Amino acid sequence: MEVGGGSGPGWDKLLYMFEEGNARMRQILGGKGANLAEMTRIGLPVPPGFTITAQACVYYSATGSFPSGLDEALDDGIRALERRTGKSFGGEGEPLLLSVRSGAAVSMPGMMDTILNLGLNDRTVRGLAGATGDLRFALDCYRRFLTMFGNVVLRIPHDRFEDRLSAEKARVNARYDVDLGPESLERLCGEYKQLIRASSGSDFPQDPRQQLAMAVRAVFESWNNPRARVYRQVNRIPDDLGTAVNVQCMVFGNTGSDSGTGVVFTRDPATGARELYGEYLPNAQGEDVVAGIRTPRPISQLAGDMPQVYQELVRLCELLERHYADIQDIEFTVEHGRLYVLQTRAAKRTAAAAVKAAWDMAQEGLLSREEAVLRVDPDQVVKLLHRNIDPRAKLEVLATGLPASPGAASGRVVLDADRAEELGQQGERVILVRPETTPDDIHGIVAAQGVLTSRGGMTCHAAIVARHMGKPCVVGCDAVRVEPDSRELRIGERRLREGDLISIDGATGRVILGEVPLVEPELSPEFQGILAWADEFRRLKVRANADTPQDAQKARSLGAQGIGLCRTEHMFMDAGRLPVMQEMIMAETEEERKRALDRLLPMQQKDFEGILKAMEGYPVTIRLLDPPLHEFLPNVEELAVEVAKGRLLLELEGGDAGPSGGAGAAGEGGARVGRSSRAISPGDLARKEEVLRKARALAEFNPMLGLRGCRLGIVYPEIYHMQARAIFLATAALRRAGIDARPEIMMPLVGHPRELEVTRALVQQAAEEVRRETGVDVTCPIGTMIEVPRACVAADRVADHADFFSFGTNDLTQTTFGFSRDDAEGKFLPIYLEQGILRDNPFAVLDGDGVGVLVEMACRLGRKTRPDLKLGVCGEHGGEPRSIALFHRFGLDYVSCSPYRVPIARLAAAQAQLRETVGEREKVGE
Repeated sequence: MEVGGGSGPGWDKLLYMFEEGNARMRQILGGKGANLAEMTRIGLPVPPGFTITAQACVYYSATGSFPSGLDEALDDGIRALERRTGKSFGGEGEPLLLSVRSGAAVSMPGMMDTILNLGLNDRTVRGLAGATGDLRFALDCYRRFLTMFGNVVLRIPHDRFEDRLSAEKARVNARYDVDLGPESLERLCGEYKQLIRASSGSDFPQDPRQQLAMAVRAVFESWNNPRARVYRQVNRIPDDLGTAVNVQCMVFGNTGSDSGTGVVFTRDPATGARELYGEYLPNAQGEDVVAGIRTPRPISQLAGDMPQVYQELVRLCELLERHYADIQDIEFTVEHGRLYVLQTRAAKRTAAAAVKAAWDMAQEGLLSREEAVLRVDPDQVVKLLHRNIDPRAKLEVLATGLPASPGAASGRVVLDADRAEELGQQGERVILVRPETTPDDIHGIVAAQGVLTSRGGMTCHAAIVARHMGKPCVVGCDAVRVEPDSRELRIGERRLREGDLISIDGATGRVILGEVPLVEPELSPEFQGILAWADEFRRLKVRANADTPQDAQKARSLGAQGIGLCRTEHMFMDAGRLPVMQEMIMAETEEERKRALDRLLPMQQKDFEGILKAMEGYPVTIRLLDPPLHEFLPNVEELAVEVAKGRLLLELEGGDAGPSGGAGAAGEGGARVGRSSRAISPGDLARKEEVLRKARALAEFNPMLGLRGCRLGIVYPEIYHMQARAIFLATAALRRAGIDARPEIMMPLVGHPRELEVTRALVQQAAEEVRRETGVDVTCPIGTMIEVPRACVAADRVADHADFFSFGTNDLTQTTFGFSRDDAEGKFLPIYLEQGILRDNPFAVLDGDGVGVLVEMACRLGRKTRPDLKLGVCGEHGGEPRSIALFHRFGLDYVSCSPYRVPIARLAAAQAQLRETVGEREKVGE
């Protein structure tokens, strides 16, 4: 029977029975609803129900009311469930009870709200007791429903219910909820209804249909609760998707020892190992497992407790994993020995598990190699590079809990999420320590280096969220006692204060006193295999940004195919070179400047020999000096203070030796100050004064747009000439030694074709000089960074003098937006992101609508002039997956990023190619 018709803004249907949907309807039914429909379709034991579409939520969010026809559709859906089950919604015989759950198109575990046992009231609870012959069970369901309805729908803090529950357990000396008898539960139900009336101003609603309408509204509203908004922002989920609402017949895991509830993963979500992983609780409902109130049992124990149920669960896990060709996260309930599946979804997993599962499933024939490459999230790959505790370190292990999410972290203890966020924003490394986390702690988990809880199991909230974020997490550490009133933490006999340093090891569950030494990870064979496949599929080459031979070697070991940006200014900051660089800057004449440059040349040559040798056979793009010269001089304000102090000390010293002999107290005091504090000679002071004068002369109102980049090479051509000679001498020396050195020289900040023409001629002159001196042809490609909008719009003329373009997207973003990055990120960008003015930080993700348009224009114009023009990018966007997809689309030849992001870029480049290929196939199919 078809139900759920209605009128709304462009939809024919607001509600689908499970049997009417399928897995392809995620945008309409949400992920949970689509999977419930799919499992129903293939005949799995799914309790019947229906799904209210996500579009109804979108309408409600915009208007504050249900779309026309939804009330009638709900009535139709309830009647269909009554016919299917033979139960009555609100009936006093065998009442129909419902769960009401959220379910967006993109999984957001724990971020929105759920209500169980809906339909109970003072009458139906007696009907449930009569139908089941178990008054305790019926009252337990009622007190759970009152708690959830009061918290989720009426927004009464959960702690107020928990306080009354704890007080009742203490009164009757009960350890767990299951130890409470019918009298205690009935007393609690009465107290809860009194609490609801006192807090909300109204009695608890006894009409089940009113309960349902209120619950649906509450789930719709939970789409925009603070934790859901934070989660969407962190995970880049659009705000306009809305959530579907799944209304499903209740099955009960709290009906006795032959019942229970649990969560099972078809493979280990931490490692990817092919084995069932999960937990269950006997005689419990679903929220008991994730809440961490009772310690769950490992899923393997179900084999002994309920062998037939366990075998059926194993069969269902195998079937669902094959059907979806992915690791499944399955919620189940056992009611009187019968297994029901309440949900399946693609499992959240660690990066290591994602890689291993993709590789293994390809070997097992569940996935093609292309599908395996697409299955691994490039953003998550960076978490594979987790640091671990140095095995040689001596550790003071305070306690051991459950290893919920791998990696190690050190930080200061904080006991609440708000404090974690506050300190995290100040740059402090913190470990969030809680009895257990709730979805409301999401902002603190985001800010923390890691999470430690005293309660909960491997599938509790903290474990799931930390694994997804790639943060170390230890849960269920019984030895930890959080004392929020005193802001202290007790671990066994040791007492720690908030702010003390601890470390956690998410791979072993250890909690360690103080900060620990960490070691870098190694890439697994499975990951190397996935990357090898990615290399076969991708068109974009991947280079690295590296300034030292050590960085170049690391980049090469991670698969870099060259250096896309070698910043020469970093080479001058060494303590042994900086004085010579400052001497060059202080020079008053060209001759003096050349003498200093002659001393710098062999140093530069050695630098270039090292990095060219490390990348033998691969191109190394060397950017000539870019920053303004004053950056190599001391800070003007600090230097001015030093000069002022020096003058004062010399004056005081001079006063002590003055003509009058200085016999008075003041003179003696001055002499004492002079003798004890003298730190500068007249000659040193004169030199500092000269440096201060030069630094002030070089200071600029806006250094980013001042005398820097190619402008330096034009105003002081001897600087670029020296650097070019050093590059070519290094190249000649290496080539004579049989080493395949491949330099490329890049001019920074070119905005006008003549700038590149002039500096190119300068470099070519140096190449000819070295050729004559060494007999080695050192000709190399010469190109420019594209960092200002004028270079983009004049790219056809700039290309007349360029062998390649490399987009410096960091500065191009600044100059396009008119933002100073440091000021923007520190002052107003967070507000822009919060208010939705910008969807992403444009310095992290390429602004496709603005900066991206300029990049695409420059590519098109440049290749119009020179079809063989090589195109690359060397800004930070070169290692960001969504930006890489744009660069692929624009036709770039390579991206360049930091060494540790090279594997991410390799994978993202392959996925861009594969998605383009799939898109082309779909067009052909049309």
